[in-house]
This record gives sequence, structure tokens and C-alpha cells, in this order.
Amino acid sequence: MDATGLHGPAGSRGPADPPGPAGLAGLDRRIADCRACPRLVAWREEVARTRRAAFADWTYWGRPVPGFGPADARLLIVGLAPAAHGGNRTGRMFTGDRSGDVLYQALHDVGLASQPASVAADDGLELYGVRVTAPVHCAPPANKPTPGERDTCRPWLVQELRLLRPTLRAAVVLGAFGWQAALPAFAAAGWTVPRPRPAFAHGARVRLDGLDLFGCFHVSQRNTFTGRLTPAMLREVLRTAAGAAGLPHGTPAPPPGPTDRP
Repeated sequence: MDATGLHGPAGSRGPADPPGPAGLAGLDRRIADCRACPRLVAWREEVARTRRAAFADWTYWGRPVPGFGPADARLLIVGLAPAAHGGNRTGRMFTGDRSGDVLYQALHDVGLASQPASVAADDGLELYGVRVTAPVHCAPPANKPTPGERDTCRPWLVQELRLLRPTLRAAVVLGAFGWQAALPAFAAAGWTVPRPRPAFAHGARVRLDGLDLFGCFHVSQRNTFTGRLTPAMLREVLRTAAGAAGLPHGTPAPPPGPTDRP
């Protein structure tokens, strides 16, 4: 335990430390131990101590949240950062919050996830050829990491991309922040990124050598509640990206049973 009584060692370990155990599993363990950004460390641990009333009986993860999905993923989904009472609580990306509800439902709808919801790290969810990650691995105050925190966390994403490169064929980046963070990471991991760097747009498609990069509005509550991003729009991007990655896709969700109909 660290000095707060939560998970992880005390100290200032960060992405510049030696690589340690090889492979994606080793990278995930090192990410979960990172304490490189004091503001984010203080916030994530304060949230884990105080908790939201609805989750008072939870033991919060309270650490950086690693990526989720297979090590031989052909499709990568890049978000922004874990939610304070979502990934910071459950220890899995996009798990336990409404943004995750939208994302995993869409992944299930197009045949890329084993179930339509992600509620806890031990709920049995599997992703098929897809991995989910973020350019910032700690929950930030007001869901807004600083540019400095983004840059400090970037080496983790670069290492993840290098490990995924043998199989990775497509990536979907959610939102402008993720897009701005991801392009330099792809460049640092060895892909050739056009100059000037392509601007973010929903439906944008950029060809990097051997990889198709897609832009998609973020699955934030603001976007989904206002209709800026609809489930159909999200499914369309995911289907197109899955096709570019060479993944089977397009399997429709089963029709509702009699008791499910309005």
C-alpha cells in the first residue's frame, strides 16, 4: 500500500522508468503503479477515500487505469481519461459510468464485445480483437487533464502502441483531446503522421502506414444526451474501423423479447 492506504507503492515512478517485465501485461502493471503527476495522484486518491454515496460500499481502485483488451488487438479505441467514479472506482477503462454504457453497448451491437455492459473488472466482459485505452491514465478533476499531464502520460501510450504494432490495423480516437494526444504518440511509436497534422472531425479517416485512424465524437454524457453523438453514429464508425482492421463485425444485437418491448 502507499502512504494513503490505497493501492500502489509510494514514490514517484513514472513512464521514464526502466521497462521492467516484457509485454503488455507488464506494461499494464507498471502503469497502475505510476505516481508521476502530483495533482492527479492527489485527486484520484481523494475520490477513492471519500467515494460517492451511491458507491459507499465499494473499495475504489484509486490508481492509474491500464488499457483493457487483448494483446493482439487489431483495433484500438483511444478515449480521454478515466472517470472519477467510473474507471477510478472499478479499475477498468470506461467501466461503471454512462460513457462506458454507451461505448460497450455499441461494441456489443456490432459484434466486438461479449456483452452489452461493463460494470466491474470481474464481470466476464471480453472484447473481440479490440483494446480500449486512454492518453491519460488517471482520473482528472473536472474530467480535464492539463496539457502537461497529457504529455507526461504520453510515453505510456507510446509503449502500448509499440507493443500492439504487430497486429494493430485501425484505431478510433474519441474526441479532439484524444486526437491531439494520439497523433504525437503514433508518430513516436513509428507511424508516419501527415504534416500538417490532420484536424479532428467526427468521421475523419487518416491513413498511417499500415493503419487507418478514425475520428469520433467522444461518448461523453454531454454529447450523447444532446444527440451530437447518437448510437447509430457510433456504431457506424466502429463498423467502418472494424472493417479496416479486418475484424468480423456487423452482427446485430438480438431483438428484444416480449417483456422488453415498450
